[in-house]
This record gives sequence, C-alpha cells and structure tokens, in this order.
Amino acid sequence: MKKAMISQPMGGLTKDELLEIRDKAKAELEELGYEVLNTIFASFDNDAGLMDPDHIALLHLGKSLEAMALCDAVYFCDGWQDKRGCRIEHSAATAYGIKVMYQDR
Repeated sequence: MKKAMISQPMGGLTKDELLEIRDKAKAELEELGYEVLNTIFASFDNDAGLMDPDHIALLHLGKSLEAMALCDAVYFCDGWQDKRGCRIEHSAATAYGIKVMYQDR
C-alpha cells in the first residue's frame, strides 16, 4: 500500500481544530488508497533544560523528515506556505521526488 504523510501548520490552532483538519486530510488520502503515517510526535521532555525550547520544533522536523523517507506522497494542508517547518518539508519532498499533494480549498 502507498504511504503518505500530512504536513500541517500548527501554530495558532486549538487541538480540536488541528485534529479536524488532519482527520479531513487523512480521509481524503485514504480514499485515494494511501496509508497515512502518524507524524504527530510526543513532546520532548525539556524539564531538565536539556534543549533550547526554540529547538524542539527542529527535533520534530527531523522526525518528520525521517517519516517522509517512508512515504510515496506528502499532503500539504492550507497555509503550509506560511510555516517554516512546512516549507522545509515541501522543499525536501520536491528535491527528493516525492509526490506533493495540496488540500482543496
């Protein structure tokens, strides 16, 4: 089965809003025959101050790129162009010939 991941802007949205957008994207991808990889990663425990809080997003981006290596396609939700992590994911997908798909508005 073909695999896909979802690239989704997260800033400024509630957990419920994020899940609603993701669920719609997942349903669309599954209808197209894709298995959707889970790219929502648990937060890094930074209580000990081991990592600069601003770099936690970089950690998550690294995990996302690792997941992308397993994918046949990446689905970009609306607003991806406005978020640094999504733009990096888009650049990686296009540079490595992974199919890119965009949310229908």
